[in-house]
Amino acid sequence: MTLTATLRSASAALVAALLALHAAPAPAVAQWKPTKPIEFIVMAGVGGGADKAVRFIAKAMEDEKLLPVPINVVNKPAKSGGEALAYLKSRTGDNHTIMFTLNSYYTTPLEQPELGVDIGTFAPIGRLAEDVFLLWVHSDRKDINTIDDFVKAAKAKGSDWVMAGTGTGAEDSMLTDFLNATYGLNMTYKAFKGGGDVAKELAEKRADSTVNNPSEQNDFYPKGVTKPIVVFTGQRLTAYQKTPALRETGMDFQYFMQRSVVGAPAMSKEAEAYYQDLFKRFFAGTAWQGYRTKNSLSGEFLSGDGLRQYWLKEREKHARWKMALEILLLKSPARKKP
Repeated sequence: MTLTATLRSASAALVAALLALHAAPAPAVAQWKPTKPIEFIVMAGVGGGADKAVRFIAKAMEDEKLLPVPINVVNKPAKSGGEALAYLKSRTGDNHTIMFTLNSYYTTPLEQPELGVDIGTFAPIGRLAEDVFLLWVHSDRKDINTIDDFVKAAKAKGSDWVMAGTGTGAEDSMLTDFLNATYGLNMTYKAFKGGGDVAKELAEKRADSTVNNPSEQNDFYPKGVTKPIVVFTGQRLTAYQKTPALRETGMDFQYFMQRSVVGAPAMSKEAEAYYQDLFKRFFAGTAWQGYRTKNSLSGEFLSGDGLRQYWLKEREKHARWKMALEILLLKSPARKKP
């Protein structure tokens, strides 16, 4: 082979090598993953609907090996979840702190502006469900089987009738205000740190009624200790076919509680995407779908900007509702002194 031919051959080989190098895919950028235990905050006490859901999620994810690190569940129920909101705000930029929400996510910042919390700044990871409320009494109350029976009994007892609930100014107390304002009642609301304590108060007859979620009465209802009177939804629940929806009784009203996962403000976009994908896959899995069915949960998965807009709309709705309830309560004959 001549020198010219050799040079041409070497040049062609070099060009081919360069082209092959250019065509080869660039090394993939490593996806973000948690490198230390994840702190999963609950805005309420042990035994409530949120607490039970988070502990179920943590165990299911561990069993299915969905995470390379463990989940540490931490309850921060003080100040109707204000403690949890303030804590998450203080973890700005933290990729290893997430929180599970109730509707106190909306109401507590409205009730406690001194917290300086703007829920729109939290990372919108995923809404896993919308929970439902039922009005419960003790099964020994043979005289109460309908909403009319309930109203009659509560009116007769006046302010001595105790409605137990989680937190102050949040969903349970708002539903109590709704019942007081709508039916001319004067029930006294007694706040506790979690739905588990609330359910126990009713089971042990220290309270006359509650508005627990289904999961919160799982220790008592199956044993016949407590009974539901109405459900605050548009139609009956599959697991409670004998319990009428409030709408069936002539009151066109329904109320749901979000069950969402949020991240700290300024969480990195890579971490936010990681958690969004993780919880989207978990939502679709058999474990969570089974939990949803068992506990009468509904609602589709929401994430990202769609979830953030949902929060902001719900916050506005709750602000309007609280204002309307305050006006109705002021006008209620049951609240006027003789």
